[in-house]
Amino acid sequence: MSNDATFVEKAKLLALLANEKRLLIAYFISREEVSVGVLADRVGLSQSSLSQHLAKFREAKAVTTRRDAQTVYYSTTPEGIRRILETVDDLYKRAR
Repeated sequence: MSNDATFVEKAKLLALLANEKRLLIAYFISREEVSVGVLADRVGLSQSSLSQHLAKFREAKAVTTRRDAQTVYYSTTPEGIRRILETVDDLYKRAR
């Protein structure tokens, strides 16, 4: 059984994904490494708004970043978010 601290961390991760835009961000970065500019276009946010959402992912240690000159690329940390998204998708399909 998990301890209380583990449940707090799990709740934080689920809260992170409870926002429509962050869920969409998670979808894209769980499939491939994406630059901030491309990600902003895909999710329909300004780069400054996207930056605020990405900060929450960084705080939760749910993403990795890579810088190439002026461009920053994001991807999810190993498997975790992708597996959560696949589970949510599966549950959604079963409920329909």
